[in-house]
Amino acid sequence: MNKTLTALALIMAAGAAQAETLRFGYAQNATPTVEAMEEFARLVEEKTAGEVTVQFFPDGQLGGEREMVEMLQGGALDMTKVSGGLLESFAPVYGVFPLPFLFDDQDHFYRAMDGAAIMDPIYQSTADLGFVGLTYYNSGARNFYTVNRPVQSVEDLAGLKIRVLQSPTAIRMTELLGATPVAMGQAEVYTSLQQGVLDGAENNEFALTIARHAEVAKHYTLDGHTRIPDILLIGTAAMDRLSEEHQTAVREAAAESTEFHKSVWDEAVEAAATEAREQFNVEFHEVDVAPFRDAVAPIYDELPAESAAVVEQIRGAEGA
Repeated sequence: MNKTLTALALIMAAGAAQAETLRFGYAQNATPTVEAMEEFARLVEEKTAGEVTVQFFPDGQLGGEREMVEMLQGGALDMTKVSGGLLESFAPVYGVFPLPFLFDDQDHFYRAMDGAAIMDPIYQSTADLGFVGLTYYNSGARNFYTVNRPVQSVEDLAGLKIRVLQSPTAIRMTELLGATPVAMGQAEVYTSLQQGVLDGAENNEFALTIARHAEVAKHYTLDGHTRIPDILLIGTAAMDRLSEEHQTAVREAAAESTEFHKSVWDEAVEAAATEAREQFNVEFHEVDVAPFRDAVAPIYDELPAESAAVVEQIRGAEGA
């Protein structure tokens, strides 16, 4: 039995036919994000007086993020949480999020992501595909990390095989920096680093600890090239089967879970960095980001009109 059939059998065995149970699958995640999703479930149950509940299928037991989005489209799953970078292959407008140095800092990120005028059209851009976005979670700044030598300049990336998200924008960014992008799912990265298939990867600090990449990659470069949100998705079929009152409750719970996530994120990131240094002997390297920013500047000249317009909106949120 292949993995998709196994996943479908697992859902059916768990009572997937219950009309007011939202079946929610997700991949392995950092603790703050898991806590935020659990807070979402708690709030949904509270706001609907127990008439709607959330049933989790965690840690990739239903497959990778792409597989779960496809299950959402087919109605086999009701909800999932995936990287905004992955969604670029479903709706091109999501390609703005893997753009390098789009956000100046975390405050700018939050201002833009909390802007309904920016995000509502993006969340709805996949409605015709069978799912929409509800809210976002911070996934931190993505940085390069490597096995054999540190990346302290753009030149140090030359020729390195770097794992990137399955996103055309992330691939293009890595090419402009002189590295060889290798798009693959998160579950394959550890072994690929260990066996030399990859020279490095790029992700937040939790990849070092939660995914244990710090066991093989000892150099972490604080270049902060992207801040790609995680997106909480719900299938349109699942939303349509809820009453209007319950739909409102789900939306409110999603927004409140994002605020909860903000309250626990920073402390958890710092704890992960400390663990990587003290328990895994990872070296953290500060770099001048200006040459990195200059190297990837051409990517903005290649944007389609719709994406360029969203970039303008996001940059307008800088001083809001």
